[in-house]
Amino acid sequence: MKRRWLFADQLGPHFLEDAAQPVLLVISKGVFRRKVYHRQKAHLVLSALRHRAAELGDRAELVVAERYRDAVGTEPVEVCHPTSRPARDLVRGLGNATLLPPRGFITEPRDFVRWADGRPRLLLEDFYREARQRHGILMDGAEPAGGRWNFDAENREPPPRGAVRLGVPPPPPITEDEIDERVRAELDRWERDDGIAFVGRDGPRRFPVTAAEAEARLAHFLEHRLPAFGPHEDAMLRDDPLMAHSLLSASLNLGLLDPLDVVQRAEAEFRRGAAPLAGVEGFVRQILGWRDYVWHCYWYFGPRYAHRDALKARRRPPAWFTGLDPDAVTSACLRDVLTRVRDTGWVHHIQRLMVLGNLALQRDWHPGAVADWFARCFVDGYPWVMTPNVIGMSQYADGGRLVTKPYAAGGAYINRMSDYCGGCAFDPRHRDGPDACPYTAGYWAFLHHHREQLAGNHRLRRPLAQLDRLGDIPAIAAAESRRRVF
Repeated sequence: MKRRWLFADQLGPHFLEDAAQPVLLVISKGVFRRKVYHRQKAHLVLSALRHRAAELGDRAELVVAERYRDAVGTEPVEVCHPTSRPARDLVRGLGNATLLPPRGFITEPRDFVRWADGRPRLLLEDFYREARQRHGILMDGAEPAGGRWNFDAENREPPPRGAVRLGVPPPPPITEDEIDERVRAELDRWERDDGIAFVGRDGPRRFPVTAAEAEARLAHFLEHRLPAFGPHEDAMLRDDPLMAHSLLSASLNLGLLDPLDVVQRAEAEFRRGAAPLAGVEGFVRQILGWRDYVWHCYWYFGPRYAHRDALKARRRPPAWFTGLDPDAVTSACLRDVLTRVRDTGWVHHIQRLMVLGNLALQRDWHPGAVADWFARCFVDGYPWVMTPNVIGMSQYADGGRLVTKPYAAGGAYINRMSDYCGGCAFDPRHRDGPDACPYTAGYWAFLHHHREQLAGNHRLRRPLAQLDRLGDIPAIAAAESRRRVF
């Protein structure tokens, strides 16, 4: 029986089917030497690999090597399709590795290709509806549950008036063990002796590294947090960074949870009356819809997609951003979000899209550099996740192949969807003057700079027309190009 080589994002039981099959696990120091990752992401990956080796016992061989190739050697192995193009190419080039079909996603590649071929635009909504039908998720016969495919309108409410927290039970804390202690010492040694650098702060492990821990996190979410998830999934509160989010992305992306099982169990909560349909549909959309969608888009669009730059955004992100230095930041929303990335390696999707990504889009930061930063600095970040999410959705660098308009917004959006703006040094209503909000002024500067490129987008017709009625926009755009205080 061939040994199965499991990558660090293939660690759940559904990546093995034979209870006796030998397993190879590899920690590649070269991966961490080539790029600067968040310290807590490195800890999560190494801890997950070492915990999986401990679970498998004598069946598993865990090798620490500079390169994957050094660890695999010449022994015949088999590998589930990796999640990145470089890893797949490595496996194909080894000569002694059998490449198996991918696991850890719901829709089969051939089904996505059949759906995508010939379409002028690959809209999530179209893919999501077909996936719901194909897999029978939230369906009542041939019709969607509740008679609607999409409950986004009910899932975009601002925070409750006057609230500082949603009041839902927090997820169960993670208890570190002796393996985590060894991993922390190992990373300290890498930094001290091997010249391997990290970004962000070390801290207690906050995310699961075993299938059992991930199952406990999932079960708690389904019972205690899913019922409150939907209405405020796009809202932000500075004293409630988790809101009602599941915190399952890192577990799914390590392969600890089977995504089809996750969405089926979420549907079961709706069917037994324990969670409202709108919230369950929003959660299912994130996994059966968006997560599968970006995975397939990563492969379908090909390797050149990562280099798309339709808006010709060429500026390098500043050192305070890449180095996770919130002390250099003045605006309350950006300072809070960057602090949480530094301290935990995680913030929820709206903070990523409308605080971090929105800023990068407005400031013409190079989309490839932004995507790389997201992949390195988030515990759930991988190239397959961040390439479509950042290049296509957040930075509109593909010119609209993934989304119908840029996700650019002024401070009014952040003010409506959060409690950040109260007490901030900047005023979301002001686009000029010493208290001009970087997001408000930046929004108009962005439209001004890219007016010709965006002129054909019907969803931007109204704000582009408004530029002509705002006589101070050229001066604002010039001032924003010189802005150093964010």
